Amino acid sequence: MELPSLAFAVWTLICFYASVGGYPNGKVREACSSMIPRHGSSPQLSPEHTITVNGTEFKPGDSIEVHLSGPVFEGFFIQARDAEHLESPALGSFMLADRRVSQLLTCGRSKNSAVSHTSKAKKKHIKVYWVAPGDAPKRVQFLATVVKKYKTFWVKIPGPIVSQPNALSPTTPLHATSEAISTSHPVSYLSKPFNASGCGRTKFCIRNPSNCDPESASCFFLSFQQERSSVFIEMSGPSEGYLAFALSHDQWMGGDDAYLCVGEDHRIHTITAYLKGRSPPVLDSENALEDVSWRLADGLLQCSFRRSIRLPAHKGRFDLDASYYIFLADGEASEGGVIHKHHHQPLITNGIYNITGLPQDIGGSRSPRLIKAHGALMFIAWITTVSIGVIVARFFKPVWSHSFLFGKEMWFQVHRMLMLTTVMLTSVSFVLPFIYRGGWSQQAGFHPYLGCTVMALAIFQPLMAGFRPSRHAPRRQLFNWFHWSTGTAARILAVVTMFLGMNLPALDLPDPWDTYTMIAFVTWHVGTDVLLEIHSYCLIRKVEVIEYDRVQILQSLTSAEAEGRLFKQIVLTIYICGNIVFLIAFLAAINQI
Repeated sequence: MELPSLAFAVWTLICFYASVGGYPNGKVREACSSMIPRHGSSPQLSPEHTITVNGTEFKPGDSIEVHLSGPVFEGFFIQARDAEHLESPALGSFMLADRRVSQLLTCGRSKNSAVSHTSKAKKKHIKVYWVAPGDAPKRVQFLATVVKKYKTFWVKIPGPIVSQPNALSPTTPLHATSEAISTSHPVSYLSKPFNASGCGRTKFCIRNPSNCDPESASCFFLSFQQERSSVFIEMSGPSEGYLAFALSHDQWMGGDDAYLCVGEDHRIHTITAYLKGRSPPVLDSENALEDVSWRLADGLLQCSFRRSIRLPAHKGRFDLDASYYIFLADGEASEGGVIHKHHHQPLITNGIYNITGLPQDIGGSRSPRLIKAHGALMFIAWITTVSIGVIVARFFKPVWSHSFLFGKEMWFQVHRMLMLTTVMLTSVSFVLPFIYRGGWSQQAGFHPYLGCTVMALAIFQPLMAGFRPSRHAPRRQLFNWFHWSTGTAARILAVVTMFLGMNLPALDLPDPWDTYTMIAFVTWHVGTDVLLEIHSYCLIRKVEVIEYDRVQILQSLTSAEAEGRLFKQIVLTIYICGNIVFLIAFLAAINQI
């Protein structure tokens, strides 16, 4: 009977612990319906804390500021429910004012429909924002559960009731981001995200990554659909600041027709602007857009609007029935709707397109072709040709010393061919950024300076090799050291330069994948080098022990290395295959941006 008794005791303890287990980290999804903490005691009757809001009326899409305040408390749980049916599920979605003290939770099918604490740290005041859903009931009431101490808490503290003035009209006026911006067109709230169902058939679409789903939190989406004399435009992407697209006659910023959807105070303002060079956009005093709608949920900023194909009365607005390069950018916006420089290189179409012409479903690139070619050629040169050339020269002299190619020893010919290829690829790649920028880039940090140093060392190496002393000349040892040190310095600086270049806005390979992959390549190369060094050392030190007098005879370098021919050839084959894998990975990443 001892075992069943012990099991019963353990089961009782588990049940008791589960019944009183609290949620110090605020993960209270199990209490979504009842809003009752599992603290093993009854709630208090007279609440000490209050809920306040900054308005009593709302329309779908409106953002309401909600405050919870009172004596010091440790935990809280806030929801909004139908005021006529308080037992119904939580509705709407919340946005945080301070992520250090509050976090979003999903109750039922409504994402971010509740807010709770992040820790037991003492607090007196909480501020959050509630965004009304498109299918909101006429009257909504806020409820809160507050935990003062583990055994002292209040459940479903009633807050104010907010209501819709007219449930049949979901539109609400748009607040301008500055006094100079105004619009008389109504703005509505999008009840659901965009979709790509008509892309390539009824509307012209741009997606990044290619063929991504606009409902995805990582998809940038822009679509144009002609409707008689106007074009309906949808824009979506993962941004909490702003999204913008521009029509341009070239692939450079400046002289462009731009359209921005800017987040401000948990609302979206749609603005037209004109781009002058790399300066901040010049916002229009009049807005020529109609049927403006927006949505800010699930980490996506979405807006849609309609624009006439021709707007002769609005200076700076391009006709939409012509062909343009199309830019798509995102970035941060500070208080007051002030936008900042985009996070990374804008998405730019690879050619000019007429958005009112044949519907297409295309992608774009966040890196210009010349910069892509620059990166690709540098990776080919410094990941494959130079690395293999160094391994061949360092470890394959004895292996291929008796094999000849075009009258010279094979190892030397292979080494020279690979190194000259490296110089040629580096030289071609070196000039591409200057062609693209039209000069020196002041925004690339140390990358161009190190790149010039690598280029100089790469050219100096073959020039120095042209004055190589004969094999037995007194200065041959000095030449060998200079040749080795110059090449090693060039390789180290090249790797550092590539590390810096991978995260520049013009290329911006996926992070942290690019860093880890480059570290893996360096480890792969150094590991192969060390392995061959150890192997060579072991062969050189190999001795033949003569039993009768214990004489150790040091084998010659040539004889010892010949014994390792097969091993070195296998290592070289594996090394080349590994380098090709790294190269393909980098080239594929460049092709995707």
